[in-house]
Amino acid sequence: MLLEAQRRPLVPADVPKPAPGPGQALVRVRACGLCRTDLHIVDGELTEPKLPLILGHQIVGVVESVGRGAGSVRVGDRVGIPWLGWTDGSCRYCRSGRENLCDRARFTGYHIDGGFAEWTVADARYCFPVPDSYADLQAAPLLCAGLIGFRAYRMTGDAERVGLYGFGAAAHILTQVAVHQGRTVYAFTRPGDTRAQQFAVELGAVWAGASTDPAPVELDAAIIFASVGALLPVALQSVAKGGIVVCGGIYMTAIPSFGYQILWGERTVRSVANLTRQDGVEFLRLAPTVPVVTHVQTFPLEAANDALASLRAGEVSGQNVILVDD
Repeated sequence: MLLEAQRRPLVPADVPKPAPGPGQALVRVRACGLCRTDLHIVDGELTEPKLPLILGHQIVGVVESVGRGAGSVRVGDRVGIPWLGWTDGSCRYCRSGRENLCDRARFTGYHIDGGFAEWTVADARYCFPVPDSYADLQAAPLLCAGLIGFRAYRMTGDAERVGLYGFGAAAHILTQVAVHQGRTVYAFTRPGDTRAQQFAVELGAVWAGASTDPAPVELDAAIIFASVGALLPVALQSVAKGGIVVCGGIYMTAIPSFGYQILWGERTVRSVANLTRQDGVEFLRLAPTVPVVTHVQTFPLEAANDALASLRAGEVSGQNVILVDD
């Protein structure tokens, strides 16, 4: 399925089967998770995609062939391919363990054709082994909702009371991790979304309500996964002195001005940008020990537009996943 122009539906297309170059792997796609970032690309909120483009950056598949210098990746390996698809390895960010900030970074399903297709080519450095305990469909959400969500979660430090604003794919995974680690989770959803609130409680949240509701207790930290900038001052007012608010999305609408008093008290605001390979190694090692159970709704490849529409309408509990090859 091809995105030919932003703000237009994806269209079926026959494209040549790609071939792996040096350091690359050709992967037969089995499943690909659908992320809100895909919506931001289609809807024109992320403005510089390669066009035409094959979307999708939560890819699970099997390596069919490799190019010269593909490292430890072998034919027959089942791998996961995430959002961060290539870095130069030589800039000051890469050299200091911050490859997620690489100025020349290229992203899967944005600069590089992704997983809404039968085949994709990926940099072998960014192909992660998939835990054996996860089927393809259940593994797909771990590759972005899990990995980037985990990076945001780690920024909350040792916070005991964690608020999650926007209860989508990432929040449903992180709730399980936080509960496993003995923390308490407070879930904030779209006003009136009682289905998401019930889902959050079923996963272990001690409270769930609307994002417009005040937090029932002072929070130690909050993560904002919703792309609504107006939630930043709301979250700041919910965290205690010394608390942290982490903005976990790649895109957010304009943040309104707010009084200094709600930031004062050594409260901190941080953003999360992309992921590192170390995030991938650590989270994919952790997930089976919780164990994280991903809740998915499946769509065939030809129904990718329906999957996007479902996400746009807020009809998803967990994550939509495109089933490409079973």
